[in-house]
Amino acid sequence: MKPSALSTHVLDTANGAPAKGMAVELWRMEPEPLLLRRAVTNADGRTDRLLLTAEEFVAGRYELRFDVGGYFSAGGSDPGFLGVVVLNVGLKEGAGHYHVPLLCSPWSYSTYRGS
Repeated sequence: MKPSALSTHVLDTANGAPAKGMAVELWRMEPEPLLLRRAVTNADGRTDRLLLTAEEFVAGRYELRFDVGGYFSAGGSDPGFLGVVVLNVGLKEGAGHYHVPLLCSPWSYSTYRGS
């Protein structure tokens, strides 16, 4: 069984660059919503540490909350259509490393399970 962990990476598709300085929150949703971590993306659009290490990992439902509107406003852009983008994901024990990238602009986003 592979140890499970969680990381993220944010790409600013409007400017073709990593999203440096975006606020990210990780919430565990079960049994009650609980904020586990706040982070800000670095120059590579990644958090400086894993959102969940293998030692911290508990299977269940989680939310990653990305402040897309705040990021674009801070960069001098019109924040556009999006505010906080919420990704609700189910994580299983033994499924290996979960990497959840976010590709975003002020008007759209996409995500996938990366490796």
